[in-house]
Amino acid sequence: MTSIENAVPEQATWRDGKRYAWLLGLIIPTAPFLAWGLVSATGLGLFWWAGPIIVFGLIPLIDLLVGTDAENPPDSLIDWLENDRYYRWVTYLYLPIQYVSLAVACWLWTTHPMSIVDKIGLAITVGIVAGIGINTAHELGHKKDQLERWLSKIALAQSAYGHFFIEHNRGHHVRVATPEDPASSRFGETFWGFLPRSVIGSLKSAWGLEKARLARMNKSPWTLRNDVLNAWAMTVVLFGALVAFYGVEVLPYLLIQAVFGFSLLEAVNYLEHYGLMRQKEPRGRYERPAPRHSWNSNNVCTNVFLYHLQRHSDHHANPTRRYQALRHFEQAPQLPAGYASMIVFAYLPPVWRKVMDKRVLAHYEGDITLANVNPRNRAKILARYGA
Repeated sequence: MTSIENAVPEQATWRDGKRYAWLLGLIIPTAPFLAWGLVSATGLGLFWWAGPIIVFGLIPLIDLLVGTDAENPPDSLIDWLENDRYYRWVTYLYLPIQYVSLAVACWLWTTHPMSIVDKIGLAITVGIVAGIGINTAHELGHKKDQLERWLSKIALAQSAYGHFFIEHNRGHHVRVATPEDPASSRFGETFWGFLPRSVIGSLKSAWGLEKARLARMNKSPWTLRNDVLNAWAMTVVLFGALVAFYGVEVLPYLLIQAVFGFSLLEAVNYLEHYGLMRQKEPRGRYERPAPRHSWNSNNVCTNVFLYHLQRHSDHHANPTRRYQALRHFEQAPQLPAGYASMIVFAYLPPVWRKVMDKRVLAHYEGDITLANVNPRNRAKILARYGA
C-alpha cells in the first residue's frame, strides 16, 4: 500500500472521505446471516426478506439522510489512488462472504422449519447478494489483471449470468446509448418491456462476440475456450455441487435467486442510460460516449454499496479506472435519487414515466427526436411531444 508519508505534498493533504466506508458494502453478502439472526431473535418470518428490506428500504432512507457527495480526487492523484491495494481487497472480500452465505442458505432451505413464503423470501435475499455480486464482477471484470477477471467470472456464477463478462466489456461499452445496444433502455420503454429484450439481446450478443473471436483463430465456438461456455460451466458445476450436497430441494430456490439476481442487474442497466442517445456524425458513425450519455448520481450511501457505479459517465470514459477514483462530471445528467430508489421507480412504470420522462425532455431541451425513442411507440411519442 502506498504510504501517505512518502507521497508528494498533495497526496499528504488529500484524503478519501469514503475510504473506510467502502467496507460497508460487505454488509450485503451477509444479508442471509442477518435474516437468519433476526428471525431467530424475533420469530418474525418477515426478516427472511431482509435483502429487499435493506436495499429498497434502508439504503434509500440513508441516502435521504446523508445526501450527496460530488467531491473528486485531484487528477494528479488518480494513479496513486488506483494503486492503493486496500481498495482491491474490499472487492475481493465480497466473494468468499457471497459463497458462504449461499451455502448457509442452502442449509437453511433443507434443514430449517420454514414455510414456502419464508423460503422464497430467503431466495430473494440471496438473489440480492447475487445481483450486487454482479456489480462486484463488473468492477473486477474491467481490469487487466487475469486474477481479477477470473474472480469476476466466479462472482457471476451464482446468478448464471457469466456471459455478462463478455457482453458488457466488448458489447455494451461499444454500443452504449444507441438503438443497437440491448442494455440501453429507450424513452417510452417500460422496465418490464426492457427486461426480456436486454436479457435475450445480451445473451445473443455475447455468443456472437465469442463466436467471431474464435472464428478469427480458426476455432469452433463449441469449446471451453469460449468464455461464454466456460462461464456457464461454472454455474453448472456450482449448482450441481449444491444439489448433490444438499439435495434437489434447493434447486428451485437456486433458480429463483439467480433470476432475481440478474433481473436486479437489468434494472440498473435500465436506469443508467434511459432515453439517452449518441448522435451520428456526418461520416455515419456514432459520436464518442460522453458524460451526457449516462445518468449519474452522487448519493453517498448507494455509491458506497455499489462501488461508485453511479458515477457511470466516468466509468464509460475510463472503463479500467478503479471505483475509488471515478469522478463526478457537472455536465452529466443527474438522477433525482440513488439507484436503490430508482430501481423501485423502474418497477412501477407510471411512477417512472412521471419522474424520468420530463428529465429526458429537459436534457434535450424539448427536442425528443434527439432521444433514444422506443420504436414500438415512436409515432405516439413524437405526436405527444412534437418532432
